[in-house]
Amino acid sequence: MSGNDAFLWYNVGDWGRFGLAIPNFSNDTKSQNDTIRYLTDVVGRNLQAILWHPDARLRTPPSINTLTRIHKLCTRARSILASRAVPANILNMETAHALPAPEEFLVYPTPYFKVRNQWLKQYAGLMLIGLTEAMQHQENARPLEISEAFAGLIGQYVQRVYRLMATELFRIPLADATKPDFTISEEQLAGYNPSAWFTSTELLDTVAPLDDWPTEDDLEVLTNGIPISHLPVLGRWPSGPSGTVGTGTSVPVGESFAPAPTA
Repeated sequence: MSGNDAFLWYNVGDWGRFGLAIPNFSNDTKSQNDTIRYLTDVVGRNLQAILWHPDARLRTPPSINTLTRIHKLCTRARSILASRAVPANILNMETAHALPAPEEFLVYPTPYFKVRNQWLKQYAGLMLIGLTEAMQHQENARPLEISEAFAGLIGQYVQRVYRLMATELFRIPLADATKPDFTISEEQLAGYNPSAWFTSTELLDTVAPLDDWPTEDDLEVLTNGIPISHLPVLGRWPSGPSGTVGTGTSVPVGESFAPAPTA
């Protein structure tokens, strides 16, 4: 027994050296709830794109490009949850005869364990916890609706990311950033100026390795999303299984397991 739901290390082939993480889905590999699958897909895919950005390799404050993407991801996730959550006193939509088939979650291996940017690593950790909660939630057995309780549980992680970014990187007052409907304005985004409040140490870094990073084409095998049933047995960073399935046989090299380019 591990005693926790630590993120799983995607230690498959040469990808292991990048320190990629996926949510800990436990034994919950499928969902009958289309909204939860949609939410995990939107968040997982966008989070992966954000963490493959060069900003994640630097210890300096993230660029406005990355922060704008996080802003849009948080507002997208909030919109999905707010528009689809059903209050407890409202009748849920139910089928009369048709029962939707459960479908597998897709996972998007995301740089995490070796991310040098501590702002982005913290945000990614909160989002991965939210994805873990969503995949393991009992409402995956509810075909058509999500509850306000589910939306509140998952939304708290999104709101925390948004609040941290707003207060620490945009210097927005906490009283404003904690309001449920708070949204960073275009003027506030345009006013981003980390040199005005971060120390000179935080604004400097060494050059990250330039020849050990996959291209867009290399990443296609990951950015398409991987069905959970296509994964080998994965462990925890930094000592998990290294590319073996439960029987001890080698992981087959296929679409989901194409090796990363060697340096």
